[in-house]
Amino acid sequence: MNKFLKASLCTALVMFLPLNAQAHRAWLLPSATVLSSDDAWVSIDAAVSNDIFHADHAPMRVEGVTITAPDGTTLTPQNSVTGKFRSVFDVQLPQKGTYKIAMASAGIMATWKTPEGERRMWPGRGEKGNPADVEKNIPKDAKEVQISQFSRRMETFVTSGTPDNKVLKVTKQGLELAPVTHPNDLFAGEAAEFQFLIDGKPAEGVKVTVIPGGMRYRNGQGAIELETDKKGKLTVTWPHAGMYWLSASYRDNKAKKPATARSGSYAATFEVLPE
Repeated sequence: MNKFLKASLCTALVMFLPLNAQAHRAWLLPSATVLSSDDAWVSIDAAVSNDIFHADHAPMRVEGVTITAPDGTTLTPQNSVTGKFRSVFDVQLPQKGTYKIAMASAGIMATWKTPEGERRMWPGRGEKGNPADVEKNIPKDAKEVQISQFSRRMETFVTSGTPDNKVLKVTKQGLELAPVTHPNDLFAGEAAEFQFLIDGKPAEGVKVTVIPGGMRYRNGQGAIELETDKKGKLTVTWPHAGMYWLSASYRDNKAKKPATARSGSYAATFEVLPE
């Protein structure tokens, strides 16, 4: 299998499966998140790994990345390279303000068992299914049929100059972060307030895990486990400065037909600065 195909399949798989799976985690890691230069650039590592921010499994596919500038325009990744374990690309920040670098997908999936007990699913890995085609793709003799509406989103934010909120506006599609505290205004020892929305409405009971970088060099993950309240809100107090990986997952039964379950996964990288 060639390098590009492997990266493409890996990205498709990651965006299809929960982002907080314990075996492999997907992440976007910026070289910095707050810059003041008049000619500001950041480099982004994109990978799937066992340890947070330690590229040891497979690269992400850069073609799936969307870069949104403060004025809402879309930028193109520059100088992209895909290696054995990670992809790297540069982002020039020509405007002052906050930029969003993201990957997102959404769709519908069905799983079932054959009469012989074998598991099947539709659509296939990396394919996108049309809700209107679900029923005709499930065999009549299928057992334990489950149809789910899903969304996956992965983000990081960088700011040139003074932070602003233009790119923080939510799309009202899937599980999203609606920051109360700006994601580029985080400091060690201080509390940050975040809100999670599902299809634009507050999501109660979102399971959130926050893991500081550097887990390769300590015995435990150092994970902070949190859950959103009735307004979809939670508070994170950062124990020390550094890069952090946040993952969130949500599931309910308020899906659009023909789905009967709705799930969302979200992951983000934040930089916490010294107090």
